[in-house]
Amino acid sequence: MRGPDVPAKALDARALAALAANPGCARRAILDGAGVDKARLASALGAPSGFGQSQFALTRGNAFEAKVKADGGAELLRLAHARLDPGAEPPEGAAVPDLTAHGPEGRTARTSLALREATQAGGWTLLDHPMLALDVAGSLAFLEPDAVVVHPDGSWSVVEIKSFPMLDGSADPAKVGAAARQAAVYVLALEDVAARLDPAPVVRHRILLVCPKDFSNLPAACAVDVRKQRAVTARQLTRLTRIEEIAETLPEGTCFAPDRGAEELTAAVAAVPATYAPECLSACELAFHCRERSREEGAVTRLGRPLRAELGGLTTVEDVLAAARGEQGDPDDPAVAALRRAAALRAEVLASAQALADTASADAAHREVAPCP
Repeated sequence: MRGPDVPAKALDARALAALAANPGCARRAILDGAGVDKARLASALGAPSGFGQSQFALTRGNAFEAKVKADGGAELLRLAHARLDPGAEPPEGAAVPDLTAHGPEGRTARTSLALREATQAGGWTLLDHPMLALDVAGSLAFLEPDAVVVHPDGSWSVVEIKSFPMLDGSADPAKVGAAARQAAVYVLALEDVAARLDPAPVVRHRILLVCPKDFSNLPAACAVDVRKQRAVTARQLTRLTRIEEIAETLPEGTCFAPDRGAEELTAAVAAVPATYAPECLSACELAFHCRERSREEGAVTRLGRPLRAELGGLTTVEDVLAAARGEQGDPDDPAVAALRRAAALRAEVLASAQALADTASADAAHREVAPCP
C-alpha cells in the first residue's frame, strides 16, 4: 500500500498515543499500519502540514538528553532515586547494559534479556534507549523510550526526557499531559515484557519526567502518575479495527506512494473514512487535508467532538440548520428540540434588537426635524 521500494515509517509512541486518542479514524489506522509517511503524503496531496518538531528543537533536545545521561546516567539515576524510590539504596555503581543488536527484532530481544537479568541481579540498572514491541490492531510497533530504570526491588520505571522547561517546579500542563500519554504507551509495552517473566516484575505507573530547570540546561525531574492515561490508551487501542479488516474494504490496487499523481492519491485517501476533529491539527500530518474535506462535506466534527456528541444523529451543518428551522428532524429528539428552542430565542432577540434600532432611528429623525425653541 505504501508503494514498491518505499521504506516503512516506523510507528512510535507519539503516533500510537495520537492514534489511541482517535480510535475511530480508519484512515490513520491503515496509513500507520502500512508504514506510510504521512508528512510526504500530505505534501503530495497539496496540503503540507507543519506538524512535528523543528530541527532546532530536536538538536536542543538531543543535547539535553546527552547531558542528563552523561557519566553512565549518574544524574538520571540520582533523580530517579530521589523522585521515585527514595527509600532504596543510593544508585552507586549502577549497571548500564549494552543493548546493541541487529534490527528492531534483535534489539527487542536484547532488551527483554537485559530486563530479565537486571531484575534477577537486584540493584539499580539503567537501560538507555531500549527497544520494546507492542501489537497494535494486528500490526507490530517497535517503540524506543528514552530510558527504563530497574529498581533494586526488581520493579521497572519509564523515563521521559523532554526539552520544555520546568519553571518553579512545574511545567506546561498540556506538554506534561502529552508526555504522560506517550509514556503510557511505553508502560503498556513494558507490561507485555513483564508478563512473559515468572514471577512477573512490577511495572510502575509513576514515570520520571526530566526537563531543564527554569531557563538553564540543568536537569530537574518530577514523578507523573500515568494510570489514567495507561487505562485510556489500553482501552482505545483495543477498540481499534484490525488493519486487515480495513484493507479488505479498499478498492483493489489502492496505493499511497507519494510519487503517484495528486488525483490518484486523493482518490486513494478518500477511499478510507476519516474522523476529523480540531485536535488532529496537533497530532496528525494529514490534518489540513482532512479539515478541508470535512469543510467541503459540512461535517459537524470539524467544530469539535463535544458539539458532535451533543447533536446526536445530525452529522452535517446543513442538517443542523434545517432542524433548527423546523424543516426536518424529530421534534421529540432532544437535540432537535434544543436547536429549535435556540433558534426561537435567537429570532426573539433579533426582533427586539431591530425594534430598538427602529425606535432609536425614529427618535433621531424626530430630533432632526423638530424646530429650535
